[in-house]
Amino acid sequence: MNIEDIRAYCLQKKGTEETFPFDEVTLVFKVMGKMFALTSLDGDLSINLKCDPTLIPELRETYPAVLPGYHMNKNHWNTVQIDGSIPRKLIEEWIDHSYDLVVKSLTKKLRAELEDRS
Repeated sequence: MNIEDIRAYCLQKKGTEETFPFDEVTLVFKVMGKMFALTSLDGDLSINLKCDPTLIPELRETYPAVLPGYHMNKNHWNTVQIDGSIPRKLIEEWIDHSYDLVVKSLTKKLRAELEDRS
């Protein structure tokens, strides 16, 4: 996967927007205004993804490329180094998981607005 693959995959999700709220190199993907993925356009490619806290220990033990979320709450976020050691399909599943966690945390009103989008 490269940055364009990540960008295209994230943007195809309903209600997703890309922003640069922190600086000009940190690309943030949001669903209904809430972050579900972050990546840097500088340096080695990695992506920060939200994760169910019960899954975090297993993922970090199983995959050396899965690290505590850089500059994020380490109990809820992982940094996944995109170094070829993790299959694309699995990274896409983790992006889906992050997106789904954020959607579930939205208010009923925002979830309804998201459902109304085509």
